[in-house]
Amino acid sequence: MNESQIAFSILYLAYVVITLLFHNTVILYPFRLLTTFLHEISHALACWITCGKVTAIRVFENEGGVTQYIGGCRIAIIPAGYVGSAVWGSIFVMFSGGQKTATGAAALLVLMLVVSLCYAPNRTMVKINLFYAIITSIFIYLEWMVFSPILNYVVLFYGEFVGVHAIFDTYQDTIKRTVQRSDAYACYEQCPCCLPKCVGIQWAILDILLQIVGVTIALIQMSDDCENRGWWECMGGNFVWDFSGDEIWRWKDDAMHNVEDLFHN
Repeated sequence: MNESQIAFSILYLAYVVITLLFHNTVILYPFRLLTTFLHEISHALACWITCGKVTAIRVFENEGGVTQYIGGCRIAIIPAGYVGSAVWGSIFVMFSGGQKTATGAAALLVLMLVVSLCYAPNRTMVKINLFYAIITSIFIYLEWMVFSPILNYVVLFYGEFVGVHAIFDTYQDTIKRTVQRSDAYACYEQCPCCLPKCVGIQWAILDILLQIVGVTIALIQMSDDCENRGWWECMGGNFVWDFSGDEIWRWKDDAMHNVEDLFHN
């Protein structure tokens, strides 16, 4: 492993330890609400994709949420919550390394936070959405105008926490117990051949795999072979996405040099 990969791995593991230690504490309460929002917006996206109409998106103080909709394909909309939040966690992790990719992921999050406010949000959701939209926008500004890298670390933590919390949430709500109003039970009602806990197990496995995929792709992008190659070019894609000069994890060029200068002085 090169320096970039080692730095990424250490920081990711440090974030995991922080999440495990303070997961159910008030310290990470705002991040749990962010994960709930991503859960609900994933339901909404699945509804829109399947030609449904979303009438309301809400997040509650007890970390629950609801997406009200008309039409759409329920068999696609129901599992989109737990799986969707894990997908967002994976995307944030794999895009956290480069300045442009991290900015793109952060800007997409801000867009979702703002657009969702048009769908009859409750007071809690308005507060949490405005908070994260403003904070994330500030970090984008700082990244490009004041100090870099900083947005990389923020997006990585978003991805790690959302991904890990999605796994915990899936276990607590669909495997450890069976609630008739849960997404897993609703999925069981659509497909009676698969019991709610069986549905939850499948979602949990998928959540874990998605986080592994995110970390793996991030590490691949930080490899020496990908140092001077575009994002899609490195992944073997046929599209031209030229991020030349934007090393996927810029700790080596920036933060590590700053640390070295500090010790030399």
